[in-house]
Amino acid sequence: MKNMGSWDEGDWIAVIALLVLGVFLSIGALIAGSKKPEFAGHPKGLYMLFFAEMWERFSYYGMRAILIFYLTQHWLFSDSKSNLIYGAYTSLVYITPVLGGYLADRYLGQRKAVLFGGLLLAAGHSLMAVEGVGGQNDPTINVFWAALAFIIVGSGFLKANISVMVGQLYRLTDIRRDGAYTIFYMGINVGAALGTILVGYLGQRIGWGYGFGLAGIGMLAGLVVFVLGKSALKGAGEAPAPLSRSSEWTLYAVGLGAVAVIWALVQYQDVIQNLLLVSGILLLGYVVLVATFQLPYGSIGAGPRSRVNVALAGLALMLFLPLALILGLGIASGPVALGLAPAAWVALFGFLLLLGVMVVEKMNREDHARDRMFAILFLIALNPLFWGLFEQAGGSMNLFTDRYVDRGAVPASIFQSINPIYIILLAPLFAALWQWLGKRGKEPSAPAKFGLALAQMGLANLILVWGAQAFGIAAMTPVIFVFLYYLLATTGELCLSPVGLSAMNRLAPTFVASLIMGAWFYMTAVGNFVAGKIGEATGGHGGEMSKAKLLEIYEMFGWIAIGAAVAVLLVSPIVKRWMHLDTLRDRDDGLAGIGEAEPQAAGVHPEPKGA
Repeated sequence: MKNMGSWDEGDWIAVIALLVLGVFLSIGALIAGSKKPEFAGHPKGLYMLFFAEMWERFSYYGMRAILIFYLTQHWLFSDSKSNLIYGAYTSLVYITPVLGGYLADRYLGQRKAVLFGGLLLAAGHSLMAVEGVGGQNDPTINVFWAALAFIIVGSGFLKANISVMVGQLYRLTDIRRDGAYTIFYMGINVGAALGTILVGYLGQRIGWGYGFGLAGIGMLAGLVVFVLGKSALKGAGEAPAPLSRSSEWTLYAVGLGAVAVIWALVQYQDVIQNLLLVSGILLLGYVVLVATFQLPYGSIGAGPRSRVNVALAGLALMLFLPLALILGLGIASGPVALGLAPAAWVALFGFLLLLGVMVVEKMNREDHARDRMFAILFLIALNPLFWGLFEQAGGSMNLFTDRYVDRGAVPASIFQSINPIYIILLAPLFAALWQWLGKRGKEPSAPAKFGLALAQMGLANLILVWGAQAFGIAAMTPVIFVFLYYLLATTGELCLSPVGLSAMNRLAPTFVASLIMGAWFYMTAVGNFVAGKIGEATGGHGGEMSKAKLLEIYEMFGWIAIGAAVAVLLVSPIVKRWMHLDTLRDRDDGLAGIGEAEPQAAGVHPEPKGA
């Protein structure tokens, strides 16, 4: 035990985080001890969900903060391979909630899905604490892969459903709903900030097992809160229809079977890339066909010359989508300039052919619903670039902070708390800003906000590069540039993620709303995998990251993001017209909570509910 007089910055930050956690737990005990059905104007069930989600985010973000260091320092993977594993892991985390939301909506109900997901997550975080002797030849590494699999599948069942239950505590017309999600949102980010600090501190200062063990304890604490607070839910999150015990256990068996599949899958990142390609072709291809033909004519092939155009669109998709996705996933490694030039021309031809078919069909028949789908596709297509850069935070940026930043005695993983802290401070300001601009008719459109998000993410990269270069490659980079990087990344996140989610909900036709939400999160998953590929590129040919190579990659993608931002801002008036906001009408969304999404979290984008 250190003498207080010898405490350094990292020790003090951890102690402050512990005190803040104690304050929140005291508030929780006060609420739990109250005999009134409400606290501060909201049902007690809201606060139960607040603390359950706070602990889940505590465990998830705490583990995420030290994962890249665990891969490089304990299992001795190269920097490139570690970034690729990190990207594959986070991409799967964003795909599984689609399945978890579906099973909960149709069969299990949100409460049992959350409980099952929490158990899987607790198992996964506990298995992460099994260290072995280290190195890739240690058989204990199979326990590590199993731990990742449990966390991935558990996230699918829990993250997709817990915030739906927040909405189910209120009527659709209840004016307290926005305030409720604000409170819940606070729990997400408080958990994320405290988890990165405390788990990161223990993991890097004392031992990996202690850090991951604390994450596991956090998840178990969340489960205890959730189970003990069942009565406060007042029936929210129950199954849509009675389910037999055998059927229920069959669904749990499906979840465990998914763990086994993911255990095998996460070890082979190339397979994940191929699955993303195949599923992307099918999903986006179907969305394009629905938007171009089914919406205006009622069915694919019903309109004049539609059969010919459908065939041409199919050919275009075959030429463009596979190659475009290959180029998108592989661009970080630089193969475009080296050997994919013919593929790039074929992809361009396919894109122009597809664009031509869409233009011809638009000229044949004006349809507002189809135009909105085109706007949706435009916004969805920007996800991989933004999240591919943003998610460097837990990978290459984490390694850069550890090795090349003058951070004093603060463990590098603690810097992962900057984003959720910025979110807590800035999200209310952004909400007020949009409202203030909206009242004056000056609020930017959704596509313009996407352009601003890309510009800020690109600028974050460039400022980090310029700051590091200004002080010399051989010198340690001042920590202020890390804070500036995360500030711009966070403001970019606030311009894109909540805005994009709102646009998907507003613009998607009811009969394909879940499909569109699935496409949104699929492209978010692609963005996470792209992040792994970009991080892999920072390792260069030898696989070990150098400061010069990282700055080179960051500068290249910084300018790519700035260029994309300029292009998006230039075409944003056209995309805004496609949205036809003047003809949008309110619709009956059914029960409270259905189709809602998780509020913006620190570095974690909103999750689909009932997709």
